[in-house]
Amino acid sequence: MAILPSSRSMTKTLILSPKLLHPFSTDTAPSPDPASPGRPLRRSADEELSSTIALMVSRRPWTTRLQSSIRSLVPEFRSPLVLSLLDKTSLHSPQKSLDLFRWIEKTGFRHDQETYHLMSSILSHRSMLNHARCLLLDDMPKRSLVPAEQSLAELIIGYGRERIPQEAVKIFSKMPEIGVDRTTVSYDAFFKAILLNGRFLMAKRAFNSMVRQGVSPALSTYITLIWGFSLCGKMETAKRFFQDMKERKIEPDVVAYNTLLNGFVRAKNVEEAERLVEEMRKGGVEPNVVTYNLMIKGYMASGKVDEGMKMFAEMKGKEELEATERTYAALMPWLCDDPARTGDAKKVFDEMAEKRITPKDKNKSVFVRLIASMFESGDMDGAVEVHKAMDKFSVPVGSAHYGVMMEGLCKGGKFDAAVEILDEFLEKGVLSGVDSPPLEASAYNPMIEHLCGNGLAAKAETLFRQLMRRGVDDKVAFNNLICGHAREGKPESAFEMLTIMTRRGVESDADAYVLLVESFLKKGEPADARTVLDGMIEQGHLPSPALFRSVMVGLFDDGRVQTASRVMKSMLDKGVKENMDMAQKILEALLMRGHVEEALGRINLMLTNNLAPDFDSLVVNLCDSDKPIPALKLVDFGLGRDCDFAFSSYDRLLEALYAAGRTLPAYSILCKIKAKGGVVDKKGCEAVIKSLNDQGNTKQADILSRILAGKAPATMKKGKNVMEGAF
Repeated sequence: MAILPSSRSMTKTLILSPKLLHPFSTDTAPSPDPASPGRPLRRSADEELSSTIALMVSRRPWTTRLQSSIRSLVPEFRSPLVLSLLDKTSLHSPQKSLDLFRWIEKTGFRHDQETYHLMSSILSHRSMLNHARCLLLDDMPKRSLVPAEQSLAELIIGYGRERIPQEAVKIFSKMPEIGVDRTTVSYDAFFKAILLNGRFLMAKRAFNSMVRQGVSPALSTYITLIWGFSLCGKMETAKRFFQDMKERKIEPDVVAYNTLLNGFVRAKNVEEAERLVEEMRKGGVEPNVVTYNLMIKGYMASGKVDEGMKMFAEMKGKEELEATERTYAALMPWLCDDPARTGDAKKVFDEMAEKRITPKDKNKSVFVRLIASMFESGDMDGAVEVHKAMDKFSVPVGSAHYGVMMEGLCKGGKFDAAVEILDEFLEKGVLSGVDSPPLEASAYNPMIEHLCGNGLAAKAETLFRQLMRRGVDDKVAFNNLICGHAREGKPESAFEMLTIMTRRGVESDADAYVLLVESFLKKGEPADARTVLDGMIEQGHLPSPALFRSVMVGLFDDGRVQTASRVMKSMLDKGVKENMDMAQKILEALLMRGHVEEALGRINLMLTNNLAPDFDSLVVNLCDSDKPIPALKLVDFGLGRDCDFAFSSYDRLLEALYAAGRTLPAYSILCKIKAKGGVVDKKGCEAVIKSLNDQGNTKQADILSRILAGKAPATMKKGKNVMEGAF
């Protein structure tokens, strides 16, 4: 036969059972602390001492030194002090409470059923179920103690709550073996544990067995069964249990009605719910706050918003009833999701703000939904008012909320207000929270675009860098930032963003490169502009002829002729044939500076693209600048590729060579000119012949004379070139 619980344990049973087994008793009743047995303790020496020891245990590791300190305070433990100690230490750490429980026994104190009940209750409610099981089913029998039924009931519910129904079944089945009679307390706990895990067939069998064994089901039993079968979606069975309860002359109270009502609401069966409320009223059971909340929720979920609002109005008309968090949680989501209902949603919101009632939804998304709905309906001022009223709820405003605000204001053209929201967002450091998700692209991209278009690219970058730290790599945002910095004359900042963008493999826009190139050029940094231009080409974008020209002009004017030459090569490689005036200038500068091979390479590339420089202009300018050898190489290159030269260019070259004393080079190029059919001035030729004779080069003079007289071809023996040894 089971030992009856002590008065202290019975007090705990009465306190825990209603909330544990009657989930629809009230919205406002406080949940008991599972670690606190709910006993009124006198302010006594034991309580003062237990508070001191509990503080020591919470602040120090459980060591022999701590045990010695406790021992110095308590030479001998007594039951009231032990109970108070376990109760208080469990508030900080159930594990330390268990350590204390076991250590106290080693001091000579003998635990009784009351201390075991308290310790197992603490462990069961803190999900330390295996520890509780060891205490109840291993330790107590060794000490010839029988566990209290309430202790086992709490352990059974604990296993059910942790989704381990098989353990709950084992403990329930073992109760008769260890001398514990099963009453409605343990049956109610068993039904709750198995129905919570969907074992409705087992619950039916257990109920039948309960009746056969002569255990009369109580009101709490039927409430638990109705709740469990409703949870499993077995509403017909739940209704039969409700009817069976009435047939056994057990009058259903408001909790029983609310439990069945909740099942109908979950099943979206509003008609049955309405009939049940009518029956409830006819039976003299007055609906309470829970009843109204369930009906409001049912109407709203079924799309009967008007009926839900009528029920809400009826509830407010009753002085004894007051709307709770659940009331508003039932109303707000449905009102917020319908832009046509934003007026009603705003009124309800104002009531909540006045009463400072915060909805129970975990993420407080109802506020976000309300604001989004107001924006959708065009009430931007109302959305801002809701945002400002958020302080009254003491609710942390997350990134989703700010995202909806910024997106809505930007879409409505209220950019100044959107910037104010952004400032608040950045000041609060919302994105620094680990659990705070980054903004949606639809929120930050319009914001960044506006800032970058209005001289506030630095603020836009501050926002985007926070987003990047949360893993955001947005092409649109990157390109807007590059363009914004470039337009503001900050190409270095723009280039930094471009570097990050490239490193992260984000696709770039050609327009961003163009603006950045132009920004560097305006700042007088053509070399950096050329670097960006190369990057633009590497990314697969083709610069316009005008952009190529701008960069070449900038480099040329800065004296960076060879760099400009490389840009010219890139341009020609891409098949861009415009702006040849700059190509002419670059070629001339290269030749003037002695970069003849580079110049000839660029000319060859031009010829490949069916383009040709103004050879005559180049030759004449080189000769006029006393650069006859580069001019000679240019003409030799052109003749080798059958390029056209004016006869005057030949004469000017020969004249320059003769004036510089370069007789042999003049002889060589003259032979080649004649070989190609070119015409030169006779006086110039005679001057070259005379100079050759004067210098002892009679053989060359003779050859040249015969070539000019038509008595010899302008070539030498096979394998010999007239230019051999000319330079």
